[in-house]
Amino acid sequence: MEKLTTLTGVGVPLRRSNVDTDQIIPAVFLKRVTKTGFDDALFYAWRRNPDFVLNKPEYAKGQILVAGPDFGIGSSREHAVWALHDYGFRVVIAPRFADIFYGNTAKNGVLAAIMPQESVELLWKLLEEEPGRTMTVSLEDRTVTCGDVTLPFEVNDYVRWRLMNGYDDIDLTLQHEDDIAAYEKMRAEKFPFKPKTIPAKHLPEEPIASAREPEAVPGEEWAGPIADRD
Repeated sequence: MEKLTTLTGVGVPLRRSNVDTDQIIPAVFLKRVTKTGFDDALFYAWRRNPDFVLNKPEYAKGQILVAGPDFGIGSSREHAVWALHDYGFRVVIAPRFADIFYGNTAKNGVLAAIMPQESVELLWKLLEEEPGRTMTVSLEDRTVTCGDVTLPFEVNDYVRWRLMNGYDDIDLTLQHEDDIAAYEKMRAEKFPFKPKTIPAKHLPEEPIASAREPEAVPGEEWAGPIADRD
């Protein structure tokens, strides 16, 4: 999992509260078991509306989502975080998150930053005054900077440590690989009649890049979301 320490990217104001995981990605798209290929499914129903914020070209490269309270409620589908990450979002800011969604973000390289409602309202105002404006999120300092405004956010110490080191669940397990190997060696010698455990395989790391559409060809106008095209 890629490390996250400081991120500067376009902020996207999502003036909606109680966003559930079915609104983030409908159940019909949950057939894949890979973590990519979900970018066009993100907020699928809302993106049918041409006025939806992600359909505006200024926010096409958004990496930081600023949402209302109780983001990620509903079913525990991990695909909701996969879809956000696959679209390109590495940070979601909100006053409150659903517990399971919050845990899933840490496991998949997405920061769920908790900020008071007043701070979220201020960020919405700044982002809407200048669509396409960039923000900087510092996980090290636990701050968000937008224009001349710098605001603190909350993040669990353990989550912060995982994100800054790029540790997913497998990475955490492999930190104890020597102990596991020693135990399996002892087990094989003491209980030779029991099935052997397959050693851990170290495959080359494959970064999960955004699957959003490529840069527009110079001279061509933005054609809107891929899902809306013929």
